[in-house]
Amino acid sequence: MKIYVRLLYMLRRKDDILLKSAFEEAFPDLLHFCFANVDDIFDMGKDFVFLDKELSELFPELEKQGGNRFVDMLVKAFLKNGKEEWILVHIEIQRANDKNFAERMFQYWYRIYDRYKADITALAVFTGNKTQKRPSQFYKSFLGTEINYKYNVYHILDHSEAGLLAMDNPFALIVLAAQKALQMGRIPEEELNQQRLTVAKALIKSKKYNHTRISRFLYFLKQFLYIGDSKINRKFDKQIDILTGKRNTMGIIETIKKIEREEAFEKGRKEGIEKGMEKGIEKGIEEGKAEVVANLVNAGKFTISEIANFSNVSEAFVRKVKRRLKK
Repeated sequence: MKIYVRLLYMLRRKDDILLKSAFEEAFPDLLHFCFANVDDIFDMGKDFVFLDKELSELFPELEKQGGNRFVDMLVKAFLKNGKEEWILVHIEIQRANDKNFAERMFQYWYRIYDRYKADITALAVFTGNKTQKRPSQFYKSFLGTEINYKYNVYHILDHSEAGLLAMDNPFALIVLAAQKALQMGRIPEEELNQQRLTVAKALIKSKKYNHTRISRFLYFLKQFLYIGDSKINRKFDKQIDILTGKRNTMGIIETIKKIEREEAFEKGRKEGIEKGMEKGIEKGIEEGKAEVVANLVNAGKFTISEIANFSNVSEAFVRKVKRRLKK
């Protein structure tokens, strides 16, 4: 069986990636949230395997189409009967209603079916505002030939905040974060921070996640509901420390900052190396390192010494890049 999920959302590219990561982190919870009797169908004791490469081969044009961005997941799962099955989760991020949405849902269905000849269940998750259209079927009829393709739909506003907070499922908090994201730019950052804290409190009090999972979710939350004011962010960090009581050797906030450093370094390393490769081997290596350093400098989270250590360059090289950025 394949599960096909399309997620419409008004996000920047960074948020696209964050949302995909959140779906992957909470994938079993997503299944429980969206479908009944999941434990009777899937062997939840076995790991899900995410196969992005296989999906890109199936839908090569989904990298970019009509100005829309796509973030996709192809997941290998196991049924209770021991069979290996595919779950396809497709997340589409776009900024407006799409009059061809239902038709494209059908196109994706028959392409998946044509390749795998497997049962498919489709779920469209809408994450726009209240006025967003929610088509749930594709219908065509001509001279006795008829197609009526129906699929599941869910909108993040189908549940109230109180309803989501009352659920015994951490995925509900990802939905709640998506609701809060609709308010970004419309309310003061102090108020957005309070909204962010509401989600964080619910997660910590649920005791559903261990230390590592809580840290990763809070990292997602801070980046997804992004606040630029450092004073407000320090206040949020302090409140999280109070809520968790710093029970662990490495506190939640320290872990989040570690994740942020690792993410920033990896992003800088990849972008720098890719750019460097385009410019030739010897010159490219230096330019690639400079790009890594520039990304870490722009992150504003590291000292010169830390950047030099992360990038395997001298502190003098880091200062040189910083001077170049100021010009």
